[in-house]
Amino acid sequence: MFSLFGKIKPVKIRSCQGDRKYGVAAKYVKELLQKGCKLLKLSPSGASVCLYEDGTVLTEEFFPTLPDNTELVILSKDQTWSGVVCDISQLLDADQYADSIVEAAERLLSDEQSPKRRKILTDLLQNLEDKSDLESREEDEDWFNGVDTRFKTKSAYMRYNCESRIRGYMKEVDNARKRIEKAKVKSEFLKTSECLYEMLKTDRYNGSYFDRTVKQSDRLCTPEGWFTCQGSFDQKVCQSLHSINPYSSRESRIVFSTWNLDHKIEKKRTIIPCLVDALQNHKGTDLNLNYFYQLLFTRDNLKLVHIVCHKKGAHNLLCDTKRIFRISSKAGKEKQKPKLKRRLT
Repeated sequence: MFSLFGKIKPVKIRSCQGDRKYGVAAKYVKELLQKGCKLLKLSPSGASVCLYEDGTVLTEEFFPTLPDNTELVILSKDQTWSGVVCDISQLLDADQYADSIVEAAERLLSDEQSPKRRKILTDLLQNLEDKSDLESREEDEDWFNGVDTRFKTKSAYMRYNCESRIRGYMKEVDNARKRIEKAKVKSEFLKTSECLYEMLKTDRYNGSYFDRTVKQSDRLCTPEGWFTCQGSFDQKVCQSLHSINPYSSRESRIVFSTWNLDHKIEKKRTIIPCLVDALQNHKGTDLNLNYFYQLLFTRDNLKLVHIVCHKKGAHNLLCDTKRIFRISSKAGKEKQKPKLKRRLT
């Protein structure tokens, strides 16, 4: 053991704020710090050195036991290093190093054989080459590959994408009429569905949910276009912390199409049958149509979920029986009746 002391030890050093490495040889930590601070242009006053891997502080006794070419980090006074996790943290804020990281990742990917490592590098490149700040077709032609030419901006297409999903829910409501046998109930259901359709048209099919350009209260994403999974119908949050930015690339846009706007209280199993049952002995004007509208088409009952978090089994949640029909008081009827009459015409 004692024979190790005083021998020249070759190591690799770097600062905690850069990724460039330098080869240095020294007999002692003190000598290493002198050479390292000079090379990295750091103040030697209060400087220290630690292992890059885990941040272990290097002592004179520990230094001789290191394998040759161990990677070390030179720290100036008040700087800290927690190990490789610090590099990951810097990578997440890598705007200033983005170009260099992209080049390095591309070089690694070109020679990498491991499917797992190739996937990690590919995902990294996809996120580093983020083009979410670009909005028009002229700025990011690749994003619009396969998108109808009438869409000139990403936000316009994303709004249309959401509108299409909501229109599909309305179509399912309309199709339910075909299964109703009683003519009177079918007639009332038709009036009700027409009313719901008019309400949707007024709200522009709630396409704003996917449109990052609208005000915060009307969208499900950040101003940059990031969406976060809201978890399955029976959870408050997504346990896997899924997130995606379909504005960033064509691939992300396509993957986002697999995410679901899931009904907590189920549309086919619960809401539509409840609507039909309510019309068996009541007129459409007796219904609390706003309640059914909220259940079918709004975030009151819709959750945006990653496909993995979408549970297809029965949700076992029921409509609120106290909200199915309109307020029975005279004042309540007088307040709501003109609104419903206008929608049914």
